[in-house]
Amino acid sequence: MSFWTAFRHSYECRAHILKHWSVNIKRTSMSSLDQDQRLHPSCRDKTTVSSDSSDACELAKQPFQGLKLASHEVLENAQQKGRLKCAKCGGSRMFFCYTCCSLVGVALQEIPLIKLPVKIDIIKHPNETDGKSTAIHAKILAPNDVTIYTYPCIPDYERDKVVVVFPGPGAVSVKDMMQCLHDSRSHESSDERCIKRLKREEGQGATNTDKNSESGTPDETQGSESRVYPLQKVVFIDSTWNQTNKINTDERLQDFIRVELKTRKTCFWRHQKGKPDTYLSTIEAIYYFLKDYHELYIAEEYKGEYDNLLFFYSYLHSLVNTAKTLAGKC
Repeated sequence: MSFWTAFRHSYECRAHILKHWSVNIKRTSMSSLDQDQRLHPSCRDKTTVSSDSSDACELAKQPFQGLKLASHEVLENAQQKGRLKCAKCGGSRMFFCYTCCSLVGVALQEIPLIKLPVKIDIIKHPNETDGKSTAIHAKILAPNDVTIYTYPCIPDYERDKVVVVFPGPGAVSVKDMMQCLHDSRSHESSDERCIKRLKREEGQGATNTDKNSESGTPDETQGSESRVYPLQKVVFIDSTWNQTNKINTDERLQDFIRVELKTRKTCFWRHQKGKPDTYLSTIEAIYYFLKDYHELYIAEEYKGEYDNLLFFYSYLHSLVNTAKTLAGKC
């Protein structure tokens, strides 16, 4: 039986999977995904797992131990019902419709909804297969803070309040990101900052805070805004790594600070040959960025505030590993 045949078999035949389920993610309790990855790098991809190591294979099934995840019972129940038609487009879907960004067979109140500390924009490559993208996970779980655009649509961003998360030369860490934003802002002239502020007021209407701040100088006003809201939006590119060049080199994104998550390792099951394991899936990148951002700029201790961004991802990961086990691949 091929791997993908086994995966389809495991995905559709719910009772068979549940019978062979060897790992119950929601009941485990260890330190964190980060610690698990440091201790057990085998969670990254099947190509990194030694074929003669059953222990490593078992550990590869459990990279999400210790995360504060909502119960997967609702997904298990939905899986038993099988694939259903999306009420909007009529497509056959499981859990959610990746075309309409809506839930299927699951009620909104049954899944965790997350409030993010910063807005997230995802620029999706037009040739990226919707069903393979993890960007939809973020949109469903944090609907008020995540927006997905299909390239070539790119919003008009303010350069000093937006960063692009993408690896490459010149990219900085999350730790250095905020200082880079401040430095970028200080290089602008006072007139440029005034023009930007006036444009925002014209488009949104002056708030009481804006009116009160008019008594101060432009530099004082902008300095206050910079300290309180130095980062307003984070942009992620959603595509296969072989497709990213077109979006990454678009002139509309060239002047932005790039941030790279250099120490994180992917657990994504669709590993792309020839790419390092620091190349993360979209939902992994969003999760790790927010976790680092929280620890560095919001609170000293991270208490799992964004763990549920991996709610769907962790469940699908367990399905894939179950399929591997049934196919004799692990």
